[in-house]
Amino acid sequence: MAENRKTFKIKSDPLGEVKIADEVVAIIAGLAATEVDGVSSMAGNITNEIVSRLGMKNLSKGIVVEILDDEVKVDVAINIAYGYSIPDVSSKVQDRVKSAVENMTGLTVAVVNVRIASVDMTGDN
Repeated sequence: MAENRKTFKIKSDPLGEVKIADEVVAIIAGLAATEVDGVSSMAGNITNEIVSRLGMKNLSKGIVVEILDDEVKVDVAINIAYGYSIPDVSSKVQDRVKSAVENMTGLTVAVVNVRIASVDMTGDN
């Protein structure tokens, strides 16, 4: 996995530079999204689903991070719990992800796209 990892410079001074891996930004975004009431879980592609079933944790599941001109674009795929308002939950996810990434990394989040992958009918939220 390390071969696909991209890093972004967030600070450079006479003491050195600080870089952050895109995976770290994705983990921050994923954790922030799952803190929102109504988000049942993160969604992912079939590879993520297989990996999670094998017992391996993937904290960035359902997250795609891109840096464009020193701004971050985050795509979040979630499963929403039945009975919650999709527009309300999506808006809260956008706010929470933007705030968490900006506060923890110092990067500017330009866009947070939310994709509702499914509705969780189990009620185990």
